[in-house]
Amino acid sequence: MNKYFLIVCLAICLDIHAQDDYDSMIAAMEAAKLQQDSIDMSRLVVVYGYECRTQDADGQAVVDRMKVAVQIGNHVTRSYPYRKFREDADAVDYLSPNNYPVLKAESYCFMPEVWTGYPEGKQTVRDHIMPNHYETCQALQPIRWTLKEDTVTVGGYLCQTATCELYGRKWLACYADDIPTTAGPWKLGGLPGLIVAAQTADGIHRFRLVSVQRIATPIYYEHNAITIKLSEEKLIKRRQKIFGNKHYPKCPTYYIPDRQSLNNSADVTFGQVGDDSFCIINGVLENHDAHVYQPLEIK
Repeated sequence: MNKYFLIVCLAICLDIHAQDDYDSMIAAMEAAKLQQDSIDMSRLVVVYGYECRTQDADGQAVVDRMKVAVQIGNHVTRSYPYRKFREDADAVDYLSPNNYPVLKAESYCFMPEVWTGYPEGKQTVRDHIMPNHYETCQALQPIRWTLKEDTVTVGGYLCQTATCELYGRKWLACYADDIPTTAGPWKLGGLPGLIVAAQTADGIHRFRLVSVQRIATPIYYEHNAITIKLSEEKLIKRRQKIFGNKHYPKCPTYYIPDRQSLNNSADVTFGQVGDDSFCIINGVLENHDAHVYQPLEIK
């Protein structure tokens, strides 16, 4: 995506009048700017709808939803928000009034970016815990699937079913063996066909196929100067400690007691889209409230 085009769109959408505000916005975007290295080309782009059943800050049941794009190349698979795929492929501006709700809805879903097969034989995951970006890189471990004899039709595809336990959760997946790939959304994969649907046994997390297209697009690996690298185990524990705290839903920044210190140490900018004011910290949207954390990974 043309980053300078994004900056221009931001200036228009935020209705920035003061030069100081404009300079602050530029600094925030540049500091969090991700350098993109093309590491493969997709042969398929698969889009999934993701749902997470949880509760809001008042304990009422809600379902958070977003779309996940999976680029499938010859060597690398990248699973990440469909919003970011559209930003790269079609220069869609998600800070415009019409598209901003997609960005806001996505911020409730805790969905990381996953590169499977990059580096070779490994899996790289990038996630953020305000105000930091984190990255892990682990040896790729095969998922121990149990193949079933059941069949089901999903999205017009006749599918086989399989079960597994992954990071402490039990999953049921449906895969189409007439789509020759072992890929799937998030960290799910390794079946003899594309995963077209998957859900946890408790029904909290669900993925379902939206579309499959044969599109050749660059698969990027992104990096910047502010990303912190750590082990997968430590990242999982850090997510659970912060997002799983009882204070998180009503005050997502409860763990940052000195906001002035945050403003001084991070790149922070404020803006307005329609009637909704927002704050971007190190390139990530900050929510004023949140929903109860339902981790994809329990352990």
